[in-house]
Amino acid sequence: MKVLLINGSARKEGNTFVALSEIAKTLEKNGVEAEILQIGNKPVRGCIACGQCQMKQLGRCVFDDDVCNRIVEKFDEADGLIIGSPVYYGQPNGAVLAVMQRAFFAASAKVKNKPAAAVTICRRGGATSAFQTMNMMFQMMNMPVVTSQYWNIAYGREPGQVALDTEGMQTMRTLGDNMAWLLKKIHADGQPNYPEREEWQPMHFIR
Repeated sequence: MKVLLINGSARKEGNTFVALSEIAKTLEKNGVEAEILQIGNKPVRGCIACGQCQMKQLGRCVFDDDVCNRIVEKFDEADGLIIGSPVYYGQPNGAVLAVMQRAFFAASAKVKNKPAAAVTICRRGGATSAFQTMNMMFQMMNMPVVTSQYWNIAYGREPGQVALDTEGMQTMRTLGDNMAWLLKKIHADGQPNYPEREEWQPMHFIR
């Protein structure tokens, strides 16, 4: 089993990376492979609602000039997903939101049913609102949301300071333990055991 951890910070080894690394070490201690992938600091596109990924059944975004499709490729081998982000103005990093919105829309079948969790890192405030924003993506994809002993939040400003948040680091380890436990339950028979789903019945409120 494998969990993909996405570092949504432009800083390669900043506080978001430290928090995700704590989770990764816990996953590996539980016999679950972990890979941290950083979105980087190069420009990323927002979704332009062209619909080409769906109409052509590409399973990937039609634009291939940033990290989005690299993430989509990693979905194939991942049994669980954790996305971490710093907090900017009470919100996740705009780059990670732009990338994940495109990846989830283009490759929704690759993430459906897979356990997921969000992690947010902040200096002082806004982490809960950013955390809630990120979790909404998982719920729309039928992805079980993995919890911890508290919201998956840790605090720090300068690179590495988050390691001084002892409760925050414990929260990350508990999240890693819970993710590993759930994955082992899902894969207990050797193959993923997911619930049967009703066919989606979309509607809107304009008649």
